[in-house]
Amino acid sequence: MRLSEFWDRMNAAFGSIYAQSLALDYRVPALGCSVSQAIERGDAPKAVWRAVCAEFNLPASVR
Repeated sequence: MRLSEFWDRMNAAFGSIYAQSLALDYRVPALGCSVSQAIERGDAPKAVWRAVCAEFNLPASVR
């Protein structure tokens, strides 16, 4: 998954404003940090997206 696809999915799932806020401020336990920090440290966007899906119980149709 490309980073642009990751952000497309975040925006679709949470709305563009909330997606950015969530990425910066919410610590995802499975990542051990925020979404933005995980991306910055080099985690694969697909792995980060899967962690977000699991954390927020997103339906399988968006995974």
